[in-house]
Amino acid sequence: MRPFTIGQFASACGGTLFGPESSSEQRIQGVTVDSRQVSPGSLFIATIGERSDGHDYIKSAFEKGAVCVVSQKELLDAPGPYLLVKDSLQALKEAAEAYRKTFDIPVIGVTGSVGKTSTKEMIASVLGQHFSVLKTPGNFNNEIGVPLTLFLIEEEHEAAVLEMGMNHFGEMHRLSKMVRPTHCVFTNIGVAHLEFLGSRDGILKAKAEMFDYARKDASVFLNGDDDKLITLQDQRPACTFGLSPARDLWADQIESLGLEGIRCRIHGKKGASMEAAIPLPGIHMVYNALAGTSVGLSLGLTMEEIRTGIEKLKPIRGRSNILHTDRYTLLDDCYNSNPVSMCAMLDVLNDTPKRKVAILGDMGELGQDSEKLHASVGEHLKGLQIDAVITIGSLSLAIHEAAKKAAPDALCLHYDDSDAFLREASRILMPGDAVLIKASHYMGFERIVSALSS
Repeated sequence: MRPFTIGQFASACGGTLFGPESSSEQRIQGVTVDSRQVSPGSLFIATIGERSDGHDYIKSAFEKGAVCVVSQKELLDAPGPYLLVKDSLQALKEAAEAYRKTFDIPVIGVTGSVGKTSTKEMIASVLGQHFSVLKTPGNFNNEIGVPLTLFLIEEEHEAAVLEMGMNHFGEMHRLSKMVRPTHCVFTNIGVAHLEFLGSRDGILKAKAEMFDYARKDASVFLNGDDDKLITLQDQRPACTFGLSPARDLWADQIESLGLEGIRCRIHGKKGASMEAAIPLPGIHMVYNALAGTSVGLSLGLTMEEIRTGIEKLKPIRGRSNILHTDRYTLLDDCYNSNPVSMCAMLDVLNDTPKRKVAILGDMGELGQDSEKLHASVGEHLKGLQIDAVITIGSLSLAIHEAAKKAAPDALCLHYDDSDAFLREASRILMPGDAVLIKASHYMGFERIVSALSS
């Protein structure tokens, strides 16, 4: 961390310091809400969750070397200095906002219904060819993960790429207040979070809250092929990207490389263009590469630097991650799901010459049209050459019923839970199969990935 003291933290969040007055000048070496991650010099923030109360671990935090804790409860006989605040999570956010303001570097905020993480990874890979870049670790994109990520910015970082997620109105507003993005990237407006936001127009409105605290001259990058996002040009000047020459940046000559990736030619302004082989599969990766190119060009990178960054992109667990085992080729995309991304990955699976098996599970937060949206995935199988469709979970029964009609030649099986499927997996799957594994995160499909990988 850049020098940031207990006193600065207290000033930012309005906390009252209990302990030696000299501790106000003590530097913080890191910030965490997980007592297991406390290391010497850390500041531990005791939060109250649904399943545990961080205040129960304050003694342990001090034993591990915490220099201070943040508490929303008065502590008797505290083992060390602590800040008393009204709300620990709010204190975290307010202090992270103050810490962010100590940096004058490009901070790229990435949001959208689908593809936030893969787009974040792409932009970071591109910018990493020229800058020292911090990127959101894993999926730290909410009102806890974002402030913790901000505290990871170090003196040597020259740019930061932050994923910003939300599922309620007002969340993006609060994230933007902390992040203060200098660059705003919007991937698409799909149907994720309809349960809370009502419609795609509602999702658009909630995502556009990023503008609330973006820098006044922030650069904006939009997927111009998205019918909702394109309307944001009415709010802010924007650079558009897509698959049409009508966009500011566009791609053509698109060639699938199966599960090994996708090749395209990217065209920029003033006639500049390049060919890039994206190492992850799917047409959505072309859009991610366009987003990375847009941001890279705005920050002065050359087309060659950008191409290198695109081609050096590494897969991450649960996100279009190809695993080659002794028996199967697994397409691990089980971290999260919605109808748009699930259909996109079925298209990717369809491109492989192997026997193709889709293992699909429930998708959450789809609101009152959940059954219809699940069925739309089954309907998408019409015309695809998927050999077997395995559905798991109560909601995915709608996928199963629609798939039987749309793909009558496919083997369609439904299971109540993962254990029931895994008991029969060896008789369903064949050596050499290409297997897509996809569902919302709460379904725990990483268990299936692990079982089929062993």
